[in-house]
Amino acid sequence: MANGSTLFAQVVELARQLTPLEKVQLIEQVTPDLEDPLKAAPHGAPRLQSAYGLCARLGTAPSEADLDSLRQEVLQGFPRGDL
Repeated sequence: MANGSTLFAQVVELARQLTPLEKVQLIEQVTPDLEDPLKAAPHGAPRLQSAYGLCARLGTAPSEADLDSLRQEVLQGFPRGDL
């Protein structure tokens, strides 16, 4: 792969030596090569979801009162005096 990255570096260096007009012409010639694969890509690619969207299937969240009662139940014997 080193040969490919060396070739890429050479292409970038040569592109930097072009005039602004030549750079625009280069972009115009390369753009169709970029558009074709993008058009062929599947449009049904999975979209990213927010945390709310990921958790929506779990239903409603427990109420504050439910959380308080669970905290009291879990922490009932903490800290233990026999340690």
